Amino acid sequence: MDMDDLLRVGVISSTHGVRGEVKVYPTTDNPERFKALAEVLVDIGGKTKPLAIENVHFFKNMVILKLEGIDDMDTAAKYKGHDLWVTRENAVPLEEGEFFICDVIGSTVFEEDGKEFGTLKDVLQTGANDVFVVTMKDGKEALLPCIDDCIREIDVEGKRIVAYIMPGLI
Repeated sequence: MDMDDLLRVGVISSTHGVRGEVKVYPTTDNPERFKALAEVLVDIGGKTKPLAIENVHFFKNMVILKLEGIDDMDTAAKYKGHDLWVTRENAVPLEEGEFFICDVIGSTVFEEDGKEFGTLKDVLQTGANDVFVVTMKDGKEALLPCIDDCIREIDVEGKRIVAYIMPGLI
C-alpha cells in the first residue's frame, strides 16, 4: 500500500489497564473522529496491518482504544510507539478550504509578487492556528502563521502556496 494514501491519526503512547486497551495520542485535529472509524492500520515491521476498533473512549487529551486481537497488557505493550493510520477513503471528509497536511508538505511558497520564497517543510499545529515552517532559499527557516492575512492561497494540486510576508517576520 502506498504510504501517500495513508493519513496518520495517532500514536500509541502506552497500555491502558489489563484488558489490552491502548492509550493513543491523537495527531488529528478532531479526536472524536475515532468514534466513526471501523479500523485503523498499524505499521508492524514495515507491513501495514488493519486492526478493527472494538471500543473507543476518551481520557483527558488521549484516546483509549480497544483493538481486535490485543487482549492483554503484554500484547498491547508491543505496540507502544507505533503510528496509527487510516486510508484516505476512511478519512473524515474535508470541509471547503481544508487540506491534509501531508498533501501540502513540499509545496513551493511564493510571495504575492510571484517571487519564490521557499519550500514548505512542516506544519506545526499550535492549537490557535497552524504555523507553516518554510525553508527559505538561503537555508534559513521562516515561520508563517496559517491565517488569511498571511497565507493568501493554497493550491494543493499544484503544490503552490502564495503568502504575504508580513514586515518584521524575517
